[in-house]
Amino acid sequence: MATHLAVATVGIKAPLAIIQVPTITPTGEQIRVRVEWTASTPLDLHQNDGGLLVQHPQVLGDGTAGTVVEVGPAVKRLSVGDKVFGFTWKSQAEKSQQEFCTADEWHFAKLPAGFTLAEAVTLPNNFVTVFHTLTKDLGLETPWPKPKVYVPEHVNDAILIWGGSSSVGQFAIQILQYYGYTNILATASRKHHEKLQSLGAKVVFDYNDANVVSSVLRAGGEAGIPLVFDCIGSKNGSIAPISRIAKSGAKVAVLLPVVVRDSSETEDPEYGMDVNAAATWDEGVMARGVRTHFYADNEFFKQHLQPDIMYTMLEEGIVTPQKQRIVDGATLLERAQRAMDMLRRKEASMERLVWRVGVV
Repeated sequence: MATHLAVATVGIKAPLAIIQVPTITPTGEQIRVRVEWTASTPLDLHQNDGGLLVQHPQVLGDGTAGTVVEVGPAVKRLSVGDKVFGFTWKSQAEKSQQEFCTADEWHFAKLPAGFTLAEAVTLPNNFVTVFHTLTKDLGLETPWPKPKVYVPEHVNDAILIWGGSSSVGQFAIQILQYYGYTNILATASRKHHEKLQSLGAKVVFDYNDANVVSSVLRAGGEAGIPLVFDCIGSKNGSIAPISRIAKSGAKVAVLLPVVVRDSSETEDPEYGMDVNAAATWDEGVMARGVRTHFYADNEFFKQHLQPDIMYTMLEEGIVTPQKQRIVDGATLLERAQRAMDMLRRKEASMERLVWRVGVV
């Protein structure tokens, strides 16, 4: 069987390694993509430094952008030569930090004209996370296509996006604005406030402010803050203050894992998966951990979220690519390791660590 190179985590907090993996021929509705770009994510760090849901050696990455090089006999939408991008994660064969990935075509959108693969790869995993969270965990409707005249049921309800400058947070603000929500609140460091307001946030609070909880509560008024989207998932940094904001009847969606302690050059990470145990919540607060990988249980999203909705929202400017920091290196391993080290050192602020996998 033919093989190709892949980046793998081979041990807890160990240096990354290059391994040879099988090059899978697509069957059925699968396509094989020559991976050209990927974007590193906190999950890569959680898996490498904390061994989160990992069996070593494990190929990393779930944001793929590249060119279709082979299609299965049942593929209907994509053709050899198409430039595509998508969220791919279900098996080693689908992971993005390798020269080729093979996955069902519903994982991919075509690249709209006028965009580069490096720009497009900043979308898939976090775009999907937002739609899944809004619908599954917060109970909001996101009709597609959106009716010409559409006013959401909770149009004026306060929705708090904790971590608005994160990749997930930026997409959440843009998508909520598109669906007509008028009372989007967010937290971020002060230098990012103007940008988040331009994306659609009504008010942005500095999470470093000692009075941030009381400020958010005042903004919620008598109606309070019924919906909270925690894009950080830090036990002390985000969940603790949110537990003081959310009152009975509120819904809180928290990105997993719960980060009890961040990985650093000197400390090992600690994670949890139980959002309800991560804080003392008021009685009647519904706190849920977000599990994006289950988004395809929604059959409509499985068939349309990436191929149609993500493509159209990017093409029409409803969402915009996030700022890229291109991670350079002479080899595949060097680029992957540099991106991992930058994640650990938290060097990226309101930008994605994007790097070449295969060179065309």
